Amino acid sequence: MSDPHAAYRYSFDSVAEQYERARPEYADDAVDWALEQLGLRQGSRVLDLAAGTGKLTRQLVARGLDVVAVEPGDEMRGVLERVLPGVESLAGTAEEIPLEDSSVDGVTVGQAFHWFDRDRALAEIRRVLGPGGGLALLWNRWDEHDPLLGAVEGLLQGVRPPAVGDRRDLGEMRDDFRQRRTMSIDQIVEWASSTSGWVNAPRDEQQSLEAAIRRLGQGGAVSIATTVRIVQFSDGSSGIRATSS
Repeated sequence: MSDPHAAYRYSFDSVAEQYERARPEYADDAVDWALEQLGLRQGSRVLDLAAGTGKLTRQLVARGLDVVAVEPGDEMRGVLERVLPGVESLAGTAEEIPLEDSSVDGVTVGQAFHWFDRDRALAEIRRVLGPGGGLALLWNRWDEHDPLLGAVEGLLQGVRPPAVGDRRDLGEMRDDFRQRRTMSIDQIVEWASSTSGWVNAPRDEQQSLEAAIRRLGQGGAVSIATTVRIVQFSDGSSGIRATSS
């Protein structure tokens, strides 16, 4: 049976350069908290899985981590290799990670876990992690409390595809990280139009969405939210030890 989500999961290759221009990096305090929870420090070997164009990868490198980036999309990975020429980059998926057993100290995933086949991906992540290693999942969100980005979030709900990998019971979650940025309406449109739902929507629907976003104003200072989930693995039957926030 064909994967009904494949068109969405791999649609980012068609907008790789736009993705690189438009997508914000993650809130610095969110990244720092995630690394602290996983016990990762300068020199730790980290897998950035589904690394895209390297938005999270570069933040890990800047903190002195030894990073290997794995990304299935050729165009996305090509951008990553251009902007981060010194980083080891491999073709691969979360369900078939091209690394040896127990070869990394931690795994990070930015903006992608919801596309994974959850059980297969978690089994592979656990396989490549060394003893005591954990997983950090990060997502940037349109801050629902921000007047402008909250309105954009509402407009995008109509084209957003259903996610695959349920993460509601995965580990400790924090969603109180925020970063402030000044964004023009052009930049907001470019970010919105790099999302999978928009990319796969009919052209007339894309045009309607753009017009609706532009009617919201000229842009300005906005708040971007970051959610982080920390997954620690154990010897239990589920392979996961959930921690309460």
